[in-house]
Amino acid sequence: MDVRQIILNLREELNLHNHNYYVLDNATISDFEFDQKLKQLQELENQHPEYFDENSPTQRVGGMITKNFSTVVHENRMYSLENSYSKEDLLDWEIRIQKVLGNVPMEYTCELKYDGASISITYENGKLLRAVTRGDGFQGDDVTNNIKTIKSIPLKLNGNYPPKFEIRGEIILPFEGFEKMNQDLIDIGETPYSNPRNTASGSLKLQDSAEVAKRPLDCLLYFIIGNNLPFNSQYEGLETARNWGFKVPSQSKLTKNLDEVFDFINYWDIHRHNLPFETDGVVIKVNNFDYQNELGYTAKSPRWAIAYKFKSEQVTTKLNSISYQVGRTGAITPVANLEPVQLAGTIVKRASLHNADQIEKLDIRIGDEVFVEKGGEIIPKIIGVAKRGNQVEPTKYITHCPECKTELIRKEGEAQHYCPNFYGCPPQIIGRIQHYISRKAMDIDGLGGETVALLFNNGLVKDYSDLYELTVEQVIPLERMAQKSAKNLVNGIEKSKEVPFERVLFALGIRFVGETVAKKLAKHYKNIDTLSQATLMDLILVDEIGDRIAQSVIEFFENENNKIIIERLKRFGVQFEIIEKFNPNATTKLIGKTFVVSGVFSNFSRDELKKAIEDNGGKVGSSISTKTDYVIAGENMGPAKLEKANQLKTPIISEIEFSKMINE
Repeated sequence: MDVRQIILNLREELNLHNHNYYVLDNATISDFEFDQKLKQLQELENQHPEYFDENSPTQRVGGMITKNFSTVVHENRMYSLENSYSKEDLLDWEIRIQKVLGNVPMEYTCELKYDGASISITYENGKLLRAVTRGDGFQGDDVTNNIKTIKSIPLKLNGNYPPKFEIRGEIILPFEGFEKMNQDLIDIGETPYSNPRNTASGSLKLQDSAEVAKRPLDCLLYFIIGNNLPFNSQYEGLETARNWGFKVPSQSKLTKNLDEVFDFINYWDIHRHNLPFETDGVVIKVNNFDYQNELGYTAKSPRWAIAYKFKSEQVTTKLNSISYQVGRTGAITPVANLEPVQLAGTIVKRASLHNADQIEKLDIRIGDEVFVEKGGEIIPKIIGVAKRGNQVEPTKYITHCPECKTELIRKEGEAQHYCPNFYGCPPQIIGRIQHYISRKAMDIDGLGGETVALLFNNGLVKDYSDLYELTVEQVIPLERMAQKSAKNLVNGIEKSKEVPFERVLFALGIRFVGETVAKKLAKHYKNIDTLSQATLMDLILVDEIGDRIAQSVIEFFENENNKIIIERLKRFGVQFEIIEKFNPNATTKLIGKTFVVSGVFSNFSRDELKKAIEDNGGKVGSSISTKTDYVIAGENMGPAKLEKANQLKTPIISEIEFSKMINE
């Protein structure tokens, strides 16, 4: 047998043993025998570099150094899930589904919600191509070298798989491995890690993949995205993924109705404590892919899935003091400073008190023993007083800003107090600049929140337009700065001039203008000048812009300070208009027309149909209303949409009729 064949045989055998041990939990060879075969393969590969394969089992030991993790735009956005905390929430969710689909028989896939770091892995021709963290859902970090060290993730697949697809999952650190890592640290006098989730997430960003390989990370997979997938439902997808070689948890279950979903939740609310990894709830998904497509997405979440969160863990501890934080909009947030206590795997020292009404409602006082829980297992909050301390008088909310001493205001109908010193209060100024440079906004490399505070406190910037006048010489004297880091900072600021208008608009920090609203305003008005001149009524007429947002935009552009800052940013070359990309297929044939897409199509994917509508000047609606001009219907059109279209006498056309419409 020639050397190449020996190498191929060893790789295949070792991959099989890996799968048996790490995925099936069924060792078919001793550790010693495995190591001997791996060593033999390593020696043969070293002697014959012409047979190198990046997906060889020998590559799992790591050794690749990644100084900077490149940012990758997700081919398919990674949405977050809507959370529910009661069975009533799930019943309401099902009613919303039925409004779209009609009263059709509904199957749900129930899966445990794993508490780890989300990952999207792309496979091409059966081989692992790329692994990207969730990031902000639109883009994440390429951590392929580190992911390859996790032995439960197949480098090469079995069976009949599509040419290319993405699989989503969660990188976790099982309790046993986490406890061993912590014991090793304690043995050498080091501080142990706080919890498995943060440790798993941090492991993915280690620069040396050999260090990642030493950590007992695992990966649980739960969702496949791609074209021409050989299955039509979520549960079938899980079964198929197992056959391809992925580690798909066996706890998942196909249920026929919400009663069976509740049974699943009740069982795992008790038995989750016996699992070898952390879980904080159950994810319920509409099983049928056609129904999933029909339901679609909100701006943040799929309508066809929801997370049920288990009741939070609760502890008692002493309230030592209350401090007050000033946000970038001037909003005051009271914070409870607690006697440190262990809660849901972390040490909790602080908890949000939200606002004055909440403090009054709870009637909490310094020195009280208080109940603390993690809201949705993430943010600690005080939910009541366990035992009254020595404080006789109720807590009095502050009347003046803790930073600039300006008297606070509270607008009618709003829960929070505000510091009105918008342009003179240091935390507000620093907060706005920190928002401006943040990843979802200008994403300035080399510049972080602490450095912004240093720049402000040293008198180098007083607003975000000052960033563009910074020089390397000015920055070097700052704490923890050197020639290279100062140069990276200045270069990062210069590169931010390429950031598109919709993100610049978000970066400006207009109150109530988040990412989604910024995109809508940028798309509608095209440039900052047109937007700045819009009237209140003009703004309200823009899709999904209400009175509150419109008034905030008007107030922002009426402010003289903001006018000066925007003019400076223009001179520095920041993008204040949408750069229209040339589209050879664009027409105005459908201008003024709104379409709703429903069903499964033969000649187009749903996304291709929606793009064709927009390319030809039309608008895509999510639900049928009196404003809908046409419904493009495919097979399995939702019964509720069909009924609504007939009721409103909205024309229903096929994809062939739509093609004729745009090709006339």
